Amino acid sequence: MLELFSQTLAVTVPVFAMVLLGIVLKRIGWIDSAFIGTASLLVFKGCMPTLIFISLLKADTHAAIGFGLLSYFTLAMLASVGLALAWGIWRIPREDRGVYVQGAFRGNCGIVGLALAVSSYGDFGLALGGIFAAIVIVIYNVTSTVILAHYSADIRSSWRDNARGIATNPLILGVVLALPFAFFDIGLPDWLMRSAQLFADLTLPLALICIGGTLSLAAIAQASRIAVSASTMKLLGLPLVFTALAYALGFRGSELGVMFLYFGSPTAAASFVMARAYGANDKLAAAIIVLTTIAAAVTINLGMFVLGSIGAI
Repeated sequence: MLELFSQTLAVTVPVFAMVLLGIVLKRIGWIDSAFIGTASLLVFKGCMPTLIFISLLKADTHAAIGFGLLSYFTLAMLASVGLALAWGIWRIPREDRGVYVQGAFRGNCGIVGLALAVSSYGDFGLALGGIFAAIVIVIYNVTSTVILAHYSADIRSSWRDNARGIATNPLILGVVLALPFAFFDIGLPDWLMRSAQLFADLTLPLALICIGGTLSLAAIAQASRIAVSASTMKLLGLPLVFTALAYALGFRGSELGVMFLYFGSPTAAASFVMARAYGANDKLAAAIIVLTTIAAAVTINLGMFVLGSIGAI
């Protein structure tokens, strides 16, 4: 328990520190709104797709992973979108509904989830986590594109516009371009991989600094009810439902453990980038990310402790 708690903090504390750095840099005038807008666009269109591409190239796509496991995980992720959307339609004002729904289901699986899976389960965690990451990237970005476009006050789009947005989404393109290289073991020149890795490494710090630059205590206070509701669903409601269902269906050990870590990951920084790109309430998106990032250190460790105490993992 203590070791896992330390591993979780090693991932979450640096993340929150970068958000804090963004707040400080904005306060002292080293970054401004123009920088945040440009940097967010760079992350969304360049850095993050490159990170996705490289992560899939490094994942072991030929590992012996059960079809039932992948099917359940995929269905659980789709169902989480449906539950978040249903609650949002019932309880959340329309102007904030798109950001709420995305914040409630979109986990930081490709960074926090994968890092914890590797720390907890080694090579198996890397293999399964890499495949899970490819699945959620497609699901998250397709559903987020449709939901944010539908509820955007600035963007009025048809189904044809939504389809075009999905097909041209840089994050989805990163997955599509990587799949042939990953499945057919097509290598890239070492100099190209190193250059791409340097560019990809900008993703998390730049996105989190932008979050901090946008964030304000006043914004958190104004959006507290919605932000807390989305955070509660992301860290408690959805992980509890889908981990319990996985246990009931007979999943155990490292498979259940990796799924829980993905279900319970804090809200992804990409949700802020996409909210800003669609003219949605990016301050609410930032508040949800910060709240879930802080609370995840507790909820993930508590969940792993409970699963371990009943012999599930």
